[in-house]
Amino acid sequence: MPRVLLALAMLALTIYAAVDCVQTEESSVRGLPKIVWVLLILLFPPAGPIAWFLAGRPKAVPRSGRAGPGGFGRDGRPSGPRGPDDDPDFLRNI
Repeated sequence: MPRVLLALAMLALTIYAAVDCVQTEESSVRGLPKIVWVLLILLFPPAGPIAWFLAGRPKAVPRSGRAGPGGFGRDGRPSGPRGPDDDPDFLRNI
């Protein structure tokens, strides 16, 4: 039973890494070309998927500096509408 669970975990990790790699834009892949990453992931489980997550996957954008709807900008002020009554486009359409 433990071998089956280990095999299923490796299969799930490989599938997740392969799908993640295929869906990532070519320009944001680090280290190697995208096709090489896909081959590494599929041919060398679990080393390939682990290498993808550590060295090939694009780095995440830090959340602290991002501004978005309902969030706060770098100056501490609200960056966008916080509710429908604060959104000028919504009020124009009423």
